[in-house]
Amino acid sequence: MAYICDTIIIGGGLAGLTSSILLAKAGKKVLLLEKKTYPFHKVCGEYISNETLPFLNSLGLDLSASGVAEIKRFQLSSPSGRTLETDLDLGGFGISRYKIDQELAEIAKQNGVTLLTGKTVEQVIFEESGKGNFIVKTTDFESYQARYVIGAYGKRAKLDVILNRDFLLRRSPYLAVKYHIKTDFPKDLIALHNFKDGYCGISAIEDNKYCLCYLTTRNNLKKSGTIPEMEQKILWKNPHLRRIFQESAFLYEKPEVINEISFAPKNTVQNHILMAGDTAGLITPLCGNGMAMAIHAGKILSELLIHHFENRNLLEKNYETIWHETFSRRLWIGRNVQQLFGNELLSELAISTLKTFRFGLKAIIKATHGEVF
Repeated sequence: MAYICDTIIIGGGLAGLTSSILLAKAGKKVLLLEKKTYPFHKVCGEYISNETLPFLNSLGLDLSASGVAEIKRFQLSSPSGRTLETDLDLGGFGISRYKIDQELAEIAKQNGVTLLTGKTVEQVIFEESGKGNFIVKTTDFESYQARYVIGAYGKRAKLDVILNRDFLLRRSPYLAVKYHIKTDFPKDLIALHNFKDGYCGISAIEDNKYCLCYLTTRNNLKKSGTIPEMEQKILWKNPHLRRIFQESAFLYEKPEVINEISFAPKNTVQNHILMAGDTAGLITPLCGNGMAMAIHAGKILSELLIHHFENRNLLEKNYETIWHETFSRRLWIGRNVQQLFGNELLSELAISTLKTFRFGLKAIIKATHGEVF
């Protein structure tokens, strides 16, 4: 007999955990399936805009006790090392996914969410007949049944192939690499350093550690051979990155790496599965603000699901509409700004232009951040 609940959430990241907590607080029977076991690391910039603070506090997340780093300034550098700096009007904070995901998972369980780890979903079947329930099957031959399914499983997964999602038709040239380091760097600053065909962010997180995360292309790696060789041959041409790599203590034996990162638009609803977070395309290159967007998307989706639980068609229509109203402009700006990063000529030109028109950088940052929610 399949385990029966109101909602199954596939993926226990920020969007999935946020949704699970709100649904459980509203009295829904929620099952969350996560393929890994908490706590675990993820490739992520680990910066969250302060737009999320009131909401995260309402969930019961005690950020002051988590030792987060308050971030108030932003620095941008070109591949040659020329810099531009500005204050962040809204500001943000740094916290590792290792920590925040674990703490939200504990809050979810405290609110009655059934959270199963080590569960990889291999099939999602929507039954058109009857009430239109889902059957979710995992690789360990378990089956679960629910009225709704939320897909919050990240940037790409085998489930995307099974669902035949459009963004998979075009191979992505991008890969991302993340380290945790200890270094001498201002705790209130997030920096974005350009290099040929890529950019690297650094900002403080908890426990006097820093997140160092960069995006580049497979071609850079192919030409260099290995990740360390690529870093020395390409990233180190930016003097700020050379100093960070040479003078920091790296806390991983090996970096976290993810391939085929797609910035292409994705469907928010696919085969009646409600997509949230990176699964819905919430990846934006400026300031790593995808974390805030994933949290906000989880809030929007769960509140709509609670309100329209008995009307699937209205739920799906409203979710698609509100999602696009909330995030589409931010993503469009982020994707276009991204074209300046990694291009040696354009990034040098951008630094020169923004030094002359300093309001431009603030305008871009404001446009890729949301309002407090």
